[in-house]
Amino acid sequence: MSKPFTEDDEDESEEPESSTPSRNYVTPAGYKRLNDELTQLWKVDRPKLVETITWAAGNGDRSENGDYIYGKRRLREIDRRLRFLSKRLDSSVVVDNAGKDHEQVFFGATVTVVDDAGEERTVTIVGLDELDPDKGRVSWISPIAKVLLNGVVGDVVTLKAPSATTQLEILEIRYDELL
Repeated sequence: MSKPFTEDDEDESEEPESSTPSRNYVTPAGYKRLNDELTQLWKVDRPKLVETITWAAGNGDRSENGDYIYGKRRLREIDRRLRFLSKRLDSSVVVDNAGKDHEQVFFGATVTVVDDAGEERTVTIVGLDELDPDKGRVSWISPIAKVLLNGVVGDVVTLKAPSATTQLEILEIRYDELL
């Protein structure tokens, strides 16, 4: 298996084939978004909520206290999200290919392809936590990314979908800074 993330990944072991990768490949912007969310939850949202729960608990009967019941439920949701974000950030491998001039498709590439019908489409290959189909951002483990990785301009790749098989020709590869 070749490594489609950067040209100079000599010390990285190969990624095991599984539905959820053990490494969380992410762009610098994606890492910052995850870290910002963790900071917001930990330093702003959670302390305010704990204060509200403490106030509500002091009001007496907790069994019919909506502020207390809702607050505790919301606190569990925040704590669950904090655990998730911490694990994702701990397993993150930041891959910054922005501004590089690779001739192949690697992680972080913005690739323009044309299909059999002549329709152009542009996708950017990003981490699992950065998906945004409306902006054309696809995960590096998605079917389209898997067929594009390691491709060069002019390559024709086959995208197999349950409903049809499509030929895609790579027209352009660039490495923009993602925001």
